[in-house]
Amino acid sequence: MSAQDAYLVVRDFAPEPENIFQMPCHYLLYAEQGAMTLEADGKRWTLPPARAALIAAGEPVRITLPQRVRACSALFAPSFAPRPPAILSVFEMPPLARELLFALRGIGESDPLDPYNEALFRALIAVIWRISQRPSLAMMPVPRTEGLRRALTLMQARLGESLRFDELAGEVAMSPRSLARRFMGEIGLTWREAQRRMRMIRAIEMMAEGERAVADIALCVGYSSLSAFNAAFRAFTGQTPTEFRKGLRLSS
Repeated sequence: MSAQDAYLVVRDFAPEPENIFQMPCHYLLYAEQGAMTLEADGKRWTLPPARAALIAAGEPVRITLPQRVRACSALFAPSFAPRPPAILSVFEMPPLARELLFALRGIGESDPLDPYNEALFRALIAVIWRISQRPSLAMMPVPRTEGLRRALTLMQARLGESLRFDELAGEVAMSPRSLARRFMGEIGLTWREAQRRMRMIRAIEMMAEGERAVADIALCVGYSSLSAFNAAFRAFTGQTPTEFRKGLRLSS
């Protein structure tokens, strides 16, 4: 097999503002440490440890690095792997895929693939292409209009506050009725649903950033009751905050 058919890259990235990322290969991006955001096809994803992203070859993706990130990436030539099911998909990284990446560590761009490593790469493709069809819920749709973008930016900045909808509408110079229509028409969520999702996504990011207490995270994202935060987090991720954090530690 050609040395460029499939290989791994392990790299540290410094914090960076939004950039366009585009590769000629299909790209499996796994954040071993730190978190980032990715945007493509009208969707914005959070990528902390324990999650991975599959990016189709030749497709531009917006990436923001708010903190230092260590990423382990597998690159596949389009002639070696089928086209991914979506331009960008973010999903929970299965243990089998993590073990395959670990086994393939050290196979760089200039290293020829022997039959054993080729088989491991093809097994990785089989696992990742299948799991990428069930993307993570930690995604925010990207609005089309400036008014709704401003509203979401304000909501993001004030996640820990008790923000009223009529107050939000006034700050973006829209009537509550018009703003409510924008939410449903552009992102398919009510403002409460959008707020809840943004709070859960921010909580996931904060868990990836360090060892901050779950109770502190709950307060920072707008929950005065830890039990209410735990219930909302489990409904969103399928795990308790403690279970989710344990998964982050196992992946690092």
